[in-house]
Amino acid sequence: MSGEDRPTMPPVRLPSEAELARDALAAPLYSRAVRLARWAGAAAEEAGEEGVPVGVGGELLADRLKEAVDHLGLAGEEDGDTYTSEAWNLAVDTGLVDIDELEQDGGAAGEEKEDAPSGLATPGDELSRVSGSPEDVLALWQEGLDSVLADASTPSFEDLLGGMNPVVDADGNIDPDSIDLDAMDWNPEEEADFLDSALGNLYVLTATDVAVAAGSMVPLPVLAASMIVPDDMDEPTNEILEEVSAAMMKLDDQFRILELTGLVEYRPVDEALTAEIDMDDPEAAVAEAIGPDEEDVDRYGLVRLTPLGLHGVRVRMRDAGIEAPLVGDLAEASAATLLGAIPAYPEETARAEIEAWLAARTAVTAARELLAAARGDDADAPARRLACQQTLSLTPGTEAEPALREVLDDRELGGLARVWLAERGAGDVPPPDEDMIFWLTVDTIAAQLQTVGEAEELKGLVQGLVDQHTGFFDKVWRVAHPATGDVLEAMGRIHPDKATAKEARKAAFKARSLG
Repeated sequence: MSGEDRPTMPPVRLPSEAELARDALAAPLYSRAVRLARWAGAAAEEAGEEGVPVGVGGELLADRLKEAVDHLGLAGEEDGDTYTSEAWNLAVDTGLVDIDELEQDGGAAGEEKEDAPSGLATPGDELSRVSGSPEDVLALWQEGLDSVLADASTPSFEDLLGGMNPVVDADGNIDPDSIDLDAMDWNPEEEADFLDSALGNLYVLTATDVAVAAGSMVPLPVLAASMIVPDDMDEPTNEILEEVSAAMMKLDDQFRILELTGLVEYRPVDEALTAEIDMDDPEAAVAEAIGPDEEDVDRYGLVRLTPLGLHGVRVRMRDAGIEAPLVGDLAEASAATLLGAIPAYPEETARAEIEAWLAARTAVTAARELLAAARGDDADAPARRLACQQTLSLTPGTEAEPALREVLDDRELGGLARVWLAERGAGDVPPPDEDMIFWLTVDTIAAQLQTVGEAEELKGLVQGLVDQHTGFFDKVWRVAHPATGDVLEAMGRIHPDKATAKEARKAAFKARSLG
């Protein structure tokens, strides 16, 4: 996949690797897994054994599970056994614990002792990485995260069976021949994609929404709706609402699991709402959930990616071939790369990226590089020039003035140079001629159309321009700018006065006839 073909996410801010590593080690599931790995060595040594006896799948046997629960201080917890087993499984999956299989004694054919050990568990080689570099810690955490995500996207056996009634013998064992595998509605890839989609949407919200980036949580119904409801659908149908409700319940189960990894901060759905959301006609409940009253929003579940979670999702995206930049990545990039990227960035992110780029250069050098990159008559050039103006506005003082004066006679750059000089109170700046004024007007509107579309702010700008300049359309259609026709056509669509709009469309036709 070439760089141009790779999907690109908006940039995000991350703490240092040292801070992220501390968060990883403090996550409940991981801190318990590390403690159990160390306990395995101490417990075996205390008992004079070569390792802690475990079952066929590496699971702790009943007596040792009780010891492990006590060691973690979870004996009084309702789910203490479950939490301990999950932490032990993570330790095994990540190599914090090694399992050596035991040779089984002979005996009567088919005879097995209940709770007979099948292997011995000892601290694994990976345990040393816990005390290693932040990079080692984060790599270990990421390996475990992948395992937990796979588990979280796998439904329970009871869910897989659905309404089936398999044959069960006297010992409680299910007869496999009584299970209709074809009837199981489960696609592992679809389930994994569902969870990845939810995490991807959370990632984008964190990168683009100032409130979420600052720590605000996303209502679970809003997240589910963002995955299900089409962008062009004004009112969700009953079928769509049913899909949203099902997605909410699935995400509720998955985020409860993932919170223990440190990936997300999560406030679960109020159990009292479950009956409402699962009712036969979910329209009222889910429609309310998508836009609940502020005081009720907590009841429907709230979620956010932690900084560690942002890091973890970013690693997975990059492994999947998706560009996922960090704020500051463009500090050493060319001016053309900077100007091509920041129009798509949120305002605060763009400012941070610009400041990092300017800090790596002198003001006059930066200005010359920016102005050179802003030239051009291609379709993206107006947006580049607008980004150039935005970037130049953040240069300190008047240090860049020589570079701006050098382009005062340039048709493409003279207008923005005059704006910069005027804002800094520079003297001896020649006024622009009428041609330059109209060229800059067309260029500015073309840039706005590229970056924000036909927004309300642009409508006000268009109306103001026409009102301020007598015979505006008689003059502007002659401007030798590649976007003149498109700009006039857009003005014809958005100007509120019908007569003026018609005049704009006529001017657009004339402009195109010149080409």
